[in-house]
Amino acid sequence: MLQVRNVSKNFGGVQAVDRVSFTVEENEIHGLIGPNGAGKTTMINLISGLLSLSSGEILLDKERIENLAAETRAKLGMARTFQNLRIFKNLSVRQNIGIGEIQLLGREVADPNLVEDAIDLFHLRDVLDDAPESLPYGQMRRLEIVRALALRPKVLMLDEPAAGMNPDETNELLSNLIWLRERSPCAIVLIDHDLKFIMSACEKLTVMNMGSLLASGLPQDVTKNKEVINAYLGQ
Repeated sequence: MLQVRNVSKNFGGVQAVDRVSFTVEENEIHGLIGPNGAGKTTMINLISGLLSLSSGEILLDKERIENLAAETRAKLGMARTFQNLRIFKNLSVRQNIGIGEIQLLGREVADPNLVEDAIDLFHLRDVLDDAPESLPYGQMRRLEIVRALALRPKVLMLDEPAAGMNPDETNELLSNLIWLRERSPCAIVLIDHDLKFIMSACEKLTVMNMGSLLASGLPQDVTKNKEVINAYLGQ
């Protein structure tokens, strides 16, 4: 569903991403992990179109998209959340979710009940007419995920969705992601620093460090990789 091929990004003389490749299959939860400054969010920005590539290719459902605008990629089924919350503060919870559904105009929807069911699952039904800023932090995180789901994405990228959540909220988020995998064919790319959460959620992991690819594969194999261990814990 998503192919990243030899993607690089330079900021002047700084090599932020250096020839990184990985593949995410349909209906797969794929972890993108690494130490702080590894280039994970930069990679998500490149895939979603907020940044342009210096070189390489990105394919969504076998079609190249690296030269398309971010809003065009969204309409084709590329949705994301942000490391720092990006909520429309002057709109209600219901209107925030509706922003995603606007992009569906002219597209056939396979599961018309997905968003309504997600609203219930993510405990947003009782606050639909509230201002987002009145919600607890964890609930604002959930709102951002449901708004992304309103696009009925082919690929959903979640940038540290468990950040700031307590253990109970993190466990519930894990259950919700597993529900989504069973309910929808979309692929999920998951960035988080909570390795217990990542290991429980993901079928595959891609590890970055200092802009480069360290390892990619099954979690039990990747976490035994000496380079990965050194990147996290040092020599």
